[in-house]
Amino acid sequence: MSGCFHCGEPVPAGVAFTATLEGESRHFCCPGCQAVAETIIDCGLGSYYQHRTSTAPKADAVPDELRRLQHYDLDEIQQDFVLERDHVREVQLSIGGLTCAACAWLIERHLAQVPGVILIQVNTTTERARLRWDDRQTRLSTLLAAFAQIGYQARPFLPHQQEQDYNREVKSYLLRLGVAGIASMQVMMVGFALYEDLFPDIDPGLVQLFRWVSLWLSIPVMSYSALPFYRNAWRGLRHGALNMDLPVSLAMLFAFFASMYATVTASGEVYYECVSMFAFLLLTGRFLEMRAKRKASETTANLTHHIPMLARVEVGADEQEVAARTLQPGQIVRVSPGSVIPADGDIIEGRTSVDEAMLTGEHLPVSRSPGEPVFAGTTNVESPLRIRVSRSLADARVSEILRAQDDALLEKPRVAVLADQLSRYFVAALLLATLGTWLVWLQLEADRAFWVMLSVLVATCPCALSLATPTALTVATSRLTQGGVLVRRAHVLDTLPKANRMVFDKTGTLTQGKVALAGVNHTEDLTKEQVLALAAALEAGSEHPIARAFAPHANTGIQVAGRQNHVGQGVSGVINGQEWRLGSAAWLQPKAQDASLCVYLANADGVQARFELADPLREDAAALVAACHQQGLKTTILTGDGSGQADKLASELGVCELRKNASPDDKLRYLQERAAAGEICLMVGDGINDAPVLAGAHASFAMAGGTDIAKNSADAILLGDNLQRLIMARRIAAAARRIIKQNFSWALGYNLVVLPLAAMGHVSPWFAMIGMSASSLIVMTNSLRLSRL
Repeated sequence: MSGCFHCGEPVPAGVAFTATLEGESRHFCCPGCQAVAETIIDCGLGSYYQHRTSTAPKADAVPDELRRLQHYDLDEIQQDFVLERDHVREVQLSIGGLTCAACAWLIERHLAQVPGVILIQVNTTTERARLRWDDRQTRLSTLLAAFAQIGYQARPFLPHQQEQDYNREVKSYLLRLGVAGIASMQVMMVGFALYEDLFPDIDPGLVQLFRWVSLWLSIPVMSYSALPFYRNAWRGLRHGALNMDLPVSLAMLFAFFASMYATVTASGEVYYECVSMFAFLLLTGRFLEMRAKRKASETTANLTHHIPMLARVEVGADEQEVAARTLQPGQIVRVSPGSVIPADGDIIEGRTSVDEAMLTGEHLPVSRSPGEPVFAGTTNVESPLRIRVSRSLADARVSEILRAQDDALLEKPRVAVLADQLSRYFVAALLLATLGTWLVWLQLEADRAFWVMLSVLVATCPCALSLATPTALTVATSRLTQGGVLVRRAHVLDTLPKANRMVFDKTGTLTQGKVALAGVNHTEDLTKEQVLALAAALEAGSEHPIARAFAPHANTGIQVAGRQNHVGQGVSGVINGQEWRLGSAAWLQPKAQDASLCVYLANADGVQARFELADPLREDAAALVAACHQQGLKTTILTGDGSGQADKLASELGVCELRKNASPDDKLRYLQERAAAGEICLMVGDGINDAPVLAGAHASFAMAGGTDIAKNSADAILLGDNLQRLIMARRIAAAARRIIKQNFSWALGYNLVVLPLAAMGHVSPWFAMIGMSASSLIVMTNSLRLSRL
């Protein structure tokens, strides 16, 4: 017999601790290891055993009631889903049982009170939460237990696990729905005989029999099918939150027990068929809502499905298949034609085309050569490649996209916050209106008071109001990601339709950023090769597009000491004891009148060389500027380039305003001036020097090929370098804003119309039930229209 499956230690003779894990019988040395292993598998984390590099430490013997949550504290488990920085950990959680904004509010309020919690954000549409905590003050198991304390099940978000949970929830809903549907049909068949207008001469004893039959047929609906509504309503009440399941539950319970009383006393009316049909329609609406949420959030969740499970890693002269998630920087992988690239890296051998549609939305493959980057999840189209891994899967581009997308979905724009608050207050107002209606009808017509109150309670349930905003925002954000625009901050959707000025950086934004040397002028003291080598040494390590023009001329024998980056001006450093500077004319040659983009090389004796550079215009830049003008957007080029090339480009594109030779502070000051004048500006940039202005704009976009600092400062990222996506993003944001207004108008308008009608007794309970369900479905369907834009 081999060693313990969990810790690897020998299994003592006569010990029979076994368990069937992943279809195979496993042996353990003690009940502790057995319990830990079962918990890891039950939590959907069996990949730990596939990818571990050593056996786990021996588990202490534990009692039978070992809680599975404790094992989420294991570092070997957390490495798959927890990000850590300076003792601050962050995890994405899947939450079961979310139904409306009140659930999110309750969770956020409760978790925020737990010591050590830094941030908790909940999205009801995706049914996910972002949790950030200090691991020195609390543990993940404690936080997961805090969810359970208020009745919600939370577990780390793993795409394959969420798929299983979703399928399990679908089965549960279908079973409850089936029970409610079958019972409703039977109750309605029996209830049909109770209508006195149709059967005035029916025997009273038979009527009473039919009532008792209806009662027994309704019990499975009330005790099983409607159970989720009661649980959620009680959960909210227990913690001081009013959610939309409260009026729903009250309506069903009031109607059922009133009908039961009428059955037992053989007096009054019964509404068993209404109660059963109400539960059936509510479950149908919930089921369709769950399907719609799934469709709205599956775009980004499915990105992880593009990552292959295995990768071929070079081991000496041979190759070995390993799990893709275990790849580390420096390893070399081989990718065959037609295969998916398993990790971010740089090509070291091979030329091919790569399909990057899953990242950028561009369906045409792009050419890639040795030295160029490729990304996990993209497809190698033509030739075999050897790739040196540059980043682990946790830091890969696709993981960054998922994290940024989750941030955008969890971050609530102002309109969503207002909607959440409104729905909570609306439930309170509804309950007061229902109570007032009952009291008034007690004075007017006591026999009808209860049923009129019931109609008010059902007809005005704020289900549609709670769904009006979050569903539309989630669908719009997912549609933008699918179209190649990664929204990092949710306020972008608010700002885009309101903007009236588009501000562009020049180099790398309106131009291709592929700066090339067009000419070199130098003094007689130095040769062309020497000035190029000096410039390349000063620019070594820089991410600026201009630095790439000098990279081919690098000389490893030249060492630079004290290199300093002068933002907006250039770079300086000491070479062989002499200070050299490379930068703009404004810094080194203020009196120069260059008609093209030029940089200068100078030392203590003055300018030693002048480099003329060329940067081609992007093919779609002119079309973008024209589209902006057609939509009434003013345009500005805001650039640090002080040469005549900026004037030439501004004239060619026909922009409204040019601000050249601008430092980062000048750019930020310009945006502040425009904001003071009442303008709302969108900023598009790509470089390190654009970071302050990207962070300070009303909304900002970074180019896909821009620096990491620029992308971290921007509110959104263009995953491809297609500038026309800015117009597409603005169109979708405007449509989302319009649909949110439509949803609100419908939800509030419906309630304002139906409330007085129901209060006056003109709306029967069954009609109120149909109207409320239809209202929610209309809002969901209207929001899903965004996915087709």
